[in-house]
Order: sequence, then structure tokens, then C-alpha cells
Amino acid sequence: MTAPFPPSMWAASAAARAPAPKLRDVVEADAVVIGAGFSGLSTALHLARRGLGVVVLEANAVGWGASGRNNGQVIPTLTAAEPDGMVAKYGDAGARLAKLVGGSADYLFQVAREEGIMEIAEAEQSGWFQPAHSPGRIRLSEKRVAAWNRHGFPAEMLDRKAATDLLGTDFWYGGMYNPTGGHINPLGLARGLALAAERHGAVIHEDSPVTEWKREGDFWRVKTPDGEVKARALVLATNAYTDHITANLAPKLSRTVVPVLSWQMATEPLGDNLRAKILPGRQAVSDTRGDLRFFRYDARNRLITGGAVIGPWNAGERVKATAAKRMAEAFPDMGAPKMTHVWNGYIGMTWDRYPRVHKLGPDGWAWIGCNGRGVALSVSMGREIAAAVAGTPERELALPVSEPRPLPFHEIGRRIAPYYLAWMRRKDHVEPKLD
Repeated sequence: MTAPFPPSMWAASAAARAPAPKLRDVVEADAVVIGAGFSGLSTALHLARRGLGVVVLEANAVGWGASGRNNGQVIPTLTAAEPDGMVAKYGDAGARLAKLVGGSADYLFQVAREEGIMEIAEAEQSGWFQPAHSPGRIRLSEKRVAAWNRHGFPAEMLDRKAATDLLGTDFWYGGMYNPTGGHINPLGLARGLALAAERHGAVIHEDSPVTEWKREGDFWRVKTPDGEVKARALVLATNAYTDHITANLAPKLSRTVVPVLSWQMATEPLGDNLRAKILPGRQAVSDTRGDLRFFRYDARNRLITGGAVIGPWNAGERVKATAAKRMAEAFPDMGAPKMTHVWNGYIGMTWDRYPRVHKLGPDGWAWIGCNGRGVALSVSMGREIAAAVAGTPERELALPVSEPRPLPFHEIGRRIAPYYLAWMRRKDHVEPKLD
């Protein structure tokens, strides 16, 4: 039975979606996709656009996992990787990955416009700003801007005055601005992508957890409690939730990432005076801290922010108080805002903050490790994986394929991950050393 959708601002505001039927038959398709988050739905949409028959299996409901619970910022970068680093790590595939990442925000909004889901996704391409939280981070921002510009993308450097004008506060020192970014209602986007995929012929089954998948001869056979799909190609799109519903669904894959709990929250709608002063251009904002400070408006003029705390005890109340205090520090005129909705979800983190792309066998694909940049990245990665399934040569794709390498002491890593925050907070007070 489908688990209740987690309460959140998005569950309270996203356009309703009629549940898709449970899989109850044995069916055949060109491709089967496991997981109806951004990655799985984008893959299904792009496969269906190519005229291929695709079946999507979702254990709960469309957008139930991280795709329906995140902050909704559309960011055209990776967390800790610049384009030159991608090239150094993966060579030609890294250059293609850098092009994909740099264009990923633009591409998300392009797809939303083409499919007529801008409104359901509450999509605003208002730009993304990464303000520097210390003078030393200004040099880091300058380095990042120069790197993205060398690769042909429109990042620009804002000085402190320009940053103050954009943010409505002089709390930060300047930073990197990218006009292609923005924000969406993530559950709305997931439901919009599902609608678009279905309109192109994809078939989605909710409340259909996969219990087993395996290669048999020239086909993949994927089983659920009440049905089965036989398909030439398989795409596993479960990211940090890979072993969350079905234990040992893909144990080797799930141990390549550490699921980290991320908290989000929404303020009451801001009044007109504050709205005109704080972030008047409605950009998405996430700064240079490891213990990130981030916020943006939703369609109802609520500020959507969040944070993290060390340890699980009374975490919801503590993170709410911490986030409210930080917003008051940055915007004294607002004071500590009242939070009306608080929720969380898992981010899939890799040790080096790079996503991982894996081949599961003939015509079998997966990518994992969004590292907090999954919104824009997932839509573009879905396009690339669909192209791979359709037969595009790997040498033409932005898919740096590697073998799954489970993290040593993975279970210990999962337990201590929340305490990693203490190290990040300490690092935030140390200026970076740049060449």
C-alpha cells in the first residue's frame, strides 16, 4: 500500500494528481524505469518522445522521495566541482559532463516550457546567486566565475554593492551569479513531468514497489508484488532511496552513497513591504558555506529555507529555531520568521561530491549521487540516459561511466554522517587556499 505523502509545503500546495494504477499484469516494453522522481520521469519522458515504449514503476507516488521534498532551487553547478575539475577527472566525458551541468538549469526550464508545465511546476527562471560568506570566498567565487566563463556559460561576478542590491542585505560579500538558474515547486515539477511523459505515451504505475530485477537472456525482468515487466532496457533511478523501500534492491549501488537528511521549511507569506526589500528579484540563493544558508520565494511569497543540526534528538524543532535565527541575522527588518511547514528528505552524497553513472548490464543504466544538486542535474541526466537506451554511442554522451565502488564501512558512515556537519562548520571559518 502506498505510504502517505510526507507533509511539506509542496504537498500542501502542488496541483493534485490522480493516482496511477498499481501494476497487476505481466507487460512488455522497450524500457522499464524504476523510480518516479526527476531522474526516472525525465528518462521516461525523453524515451517516450523518441517513440519508445516505457513503463515506470514507483513504490509509492510520483515525487514521493527526494524529488518532492527538496528546496526547489534550480542550480547549474555541482556542489564542489568546477568544469575544469570535471575534465581533469573524466577527460572527454568530463568535458561533456561540464557542458551538461552548465546548461542544466536552462534545459529544465526549456523542457517545462515545451511541455506546457511551467505553471504546474511554479517555475521561475529568475537566476541563482551564490553569495560569498567571507572575504576569502570572494576569490573562490571569482575562480568559479572564470572557469564557467571559459566553458561558455554566463556566470558573472557581483561585488558587495551589487550583492546587497540583489539580496536586500549587506550580510554577504559579493559572489557568483548565474542568470539561467531559478526555482520550482519540486513536487509540482515531478507531477508535471509525469503528466508530460504520460501524454507522450509512457505508462506509470504507482504503489508498485520492485521486489526483484534481473537480466534473463536478451531482456530485463522486473517484478512487483502483483505484476511483472519484461523490457529490453532497464533504468534504475532511485538515488538515496535505493534500499529505502525494498531492502537489498541494489546493495552494491546503494553503498556507493551516504543518505544525508536535509531539512526544509517555509515561512509565513511575507508582507508587501518586506517582499519589496528582501530579494526583490526573486532569485534562488545558496551561499558558499558547507553548513549552507539558502532561501528563495515560492509562488505564495513564503521564503523557503532550511538547514541542518547535529544529532537526531528533537531535530525538527532545533533546525527550525536555527534557520529562523539565521534569517533574522541576515535580514534584521524581518526578525525571526514563523515557520509554518517543516519537512525533510534524503540527499545522496558521494565522497568526492561527483555523481556516479553505472552500467548494470546490457542496456542497464543507473546514476546516483545528486549531492544536493539534483533538480537541474536530474532532468538533463534523464535526457542522456534515454539517449543511451535509444542507442546513442557512449562516446557522444555526458555519462562518465564507472564501476560501482561501495564505500568502506558504509554503515558506520551512515551513522556518523550527521556529525560531519561539525567539521563543515569549522571549515567555514577557515579561508580557502587557492592557487
